[in-house]
Amino acid sequence: MAVVDIPGSKSITARALFLAAAADGVTTLVRPLRSDDTEGFAEGLTRLGYRVGRTPDTWQIDGRPEGPSVTEADVYCRDGATTARFLPTLAATGRGTYRFDASAQMRRRPLLPLSRALRDLGVDLRHEETEGHHPLTVRASGVEGGEVTLDAGQSSQYLTALLLLGPLTRKGLRIKVTDLVSAPYVEITLAMMRAFGVKVGRDGDVFVVPPGGYRATTYAIEPDASTASYFFAAAAVTGGEVTVPGLGAGALQGDLDFVDVLGRMGAQVTVGAENTTVRGTGELRGLTVNMRDISDTMPTLAAIAPFASGPVRIEDVANTRVKECDRLEACAENLRRLGAEVETGPDWIEVRPSALPAGAEIKSYGDHRIVMSFAVTGLRVPGISFDDPGCVRKTFPGFHEAFAELNL
Repeated sequence: MAVVDIPGSKSITARALFLAAAADGVTTLVRPLRSDDTEGFAEGLTRLGYRVGRTPDTWQIDGRPEGPSVTEADVYCRDGATTARFLPTLAATGRGTYRFDASAQMRRRPLLPLSRALRDLGVDLRHEETEGHHPLTVRASGVEGGEVTLDAGQSSQYLTALLLLGPLTRKGLRIKVTDLVSAPYVEITLAMMRAFGVKVGRDGDVFVVPPGGYRATTYAIEPDASTASYFFAAAAVTGGEVTVPGLGAGALQGDLDFVDVLGRMGAQVTVGAENTTVRGTGELRGLTVNMRDISDTMPTLAAIAPFASGPVRIEDVANTRVKECDRLEACAENLRRLGAEVETGPDWIEVRPSALPAGAEIKSYGDHRIVMSFAVTGLRVPGISFDDPGCVRKTFPGFHEAFAELNL
């Protein structure tokens, strides 16, 4: 049995950094994720004038409920979607002019529904080149609050950004959501806001966020469930056993539900109070599964689908086309390179049983999840290589070393 220590959750670390920066007092984050995305978020906070102190296992942030301490800043968001979407929202609570830009990859990713919502709330936000994309400038004078309608059909991060903003407005927010993907990520946000002293009301598709700000706290970051999916999948395809401590029945992250998919395919799954174990049984059945709420694990399932005894069809994942790359087509192209039979549609991918895949170079598109997913395929298929193996630094710089130590 392999016991794998998974680094802290990227999603939780990003939210915790926002909440800590916004809270009244000094917050300590325990075991935050140290990766390119989260380092970029912390660097962005520093550029906005927040103090971020770091030790190997903790980060301390001096909160400023009144917003950034500087009146001008130029922030580079790297590849980080949470950085690129959350920090302009946080900056709007201050007083000053704040410019945000990002990598070419992040520049391609959409932002317009959030931009429109912030403008509806009176925020002076201007896109410099392409409407709805970075770079952008926020001329901030605080946010009054009130009612706003949001389309969250592309990303739940738009809703999370507004929810996090709500307590920092003068009147609070009433947010009507017309569509929502990856709903479990919103549940993470609501639970974390409670930990920082704010309870959000909800009536169907309407979220009511009170004003009044956040309280500083000490907050422990749980392991990243999306990252854990690669190790759980590794156990399922090799007949080995993997236990991940720190992810159990009380975990915040919906992506832990990926183990239920593996269970439906034939793996033995045990979710305890403090850990989760997956054991491969030598059986991997085909299935049809809706992954709208756990779409970050879609590439993990696609990458092991060739080993199933029947077709694997993944549905309702249109939003994966606007991630770091078009993940539906990236998975399909790489599976075809390996010799698998694949079809895709607007929001689905289907992998059918075929001859055992053959080795090939995987095209990563600079996407960490494509590389980590097909590393699992490589446990059963000799000769797999990657054109950009280092892109895993976005969320797990030590992934290849940790994966090599599995010995499954």
